[in-house]
Amino acid sequence: MPRDEPLRDEALMLAYRDGAGSAFDELYRRHKGPLYRYLLRQCRDAAAAEELFQDVWMNLVRARASYTVTARFATYLYRLAHNRLIDHYRRRVPGALVSFDDGGESTELPAPRPSEPHVAYAAREEATRLLELLGELPAAQREAFVLQHEAGLSIEEIAQATGVAPETAKSRLRYAMTRLRAGMSEWL
Repeated sequence: MPRDEPLRDEALMLAYRDGAGSAFDELYRRHKGPLYRYLLRQCRDAAAAEELFQDVWMNLVRARASYTVTARFATYLYRLAHNRLIDHYRRRVPGALVSFDDGGESTELPAPRPSEPHVAYAAREEATRLLELLGELPAAQREAFVLQHEAGLSIEEIAQATGVAPETAKSRLRYAMTRLRAGMSEWL
């Protein structure tokens, strides 16, 4: 492999499993932003998202010795995150059905910094509307959308991460996109 070509995530995780601490640092650098946004959009509470974020990384550290490549590393990481979210909701309301719709406020996206104020205003309005619509999606649809658009997972990987059939993941994503497009129609 050429020296300037970055290692794949799976190779980094195997190197970390075998004792290379710098491999973990690189995995963390690559996945920290999308993972945190996934957790934040699912629980909609910054403090809870931060705690869950730390727990997912700690679970990864604890499980490193048994890691084997069975799927993309991102699929493995988001499966850990999905399971941690379910545990989080089960602890909040023992005996209740798990719902990702519990939680607080959504977070605004920062506005772009174009040179013209009306462009910045329109972009902020569009981003705010998209976040509102995302918050209104059923939990399973929101999760599928965020896993694809934040984490870059394929439909098969979303199915693996969430423990559903690929057709179910595909349907959830299709319904989410339909609802988001309808809600964003004035900007399209």
